[in-house]
Amino acid sequence: MRLGFRELIFLIVLLAVPIASYVYVFKPRNVEIQQANSEIETKRERLNRFQEVAVHLQDLGRAIDEGKDAIETIEEKLPSEDDVAGILGQFTQLAKANQLSVPSFKPTNAVPAASYMEMPIEMTMTGRFNNFYEFLLALEQLPRITRVHQLEMEQQGIQVGSNSIDENAAPGSMKAEFTLSIYYTSDEMLPE
Repeated sequence: MRLGFRELIFLIVLLAVPIASYVYVFKPRNVEIQQANSEIETKRERLNRFQEVAVHLQDLGRAIDEGKDAIETIEEKLPSEDDVAGILGQFTQLAKANQLSVPSFKPTNAVPAASYMEMPIEMTMTGRFNNFYEFLLALEQLPRITRVHQLEMEQQGIQVGSNSIDENAAPGSMKAEFTLSIYYTSDEMLPE
């Protein structure tokens, strides 16, 4: 079988069409498909990361709400500046109820701290140690935020130089010097 010129051109065109289709149509489309698949995979990874972040944001939102609730609880325990005098009265009543004498009671200047004020009160109390301990327990039960610091205690009736005991002093007598801090809100500290 002999191929003529027309048949040869027809055969070349017939072979050239699939080759040209591959080079000019299919190969560029395959590259585009691979790029599209790559972009899809990248976007899936981002979506997965966003979903993970969304879960953490929900947890963070809950933590923020819990923090706000805790702050509100603490702020409820902070009296206003006007209530401080009443609280000082509560302290002296607690001392009297526990049979303690308060020979020294000296409020000092209030100190600003964050969004509240701290009023340190230098106190001296005398009485029996058990009564003082009961005073501290009662102080702890008050619905106020207070802090006892710089506590120094000494047993009464002992002379340091001769180690003799004063027989007129009651057993278990002591003298406590400490600073009691009251925390309260102040109109000056409130945000505008």
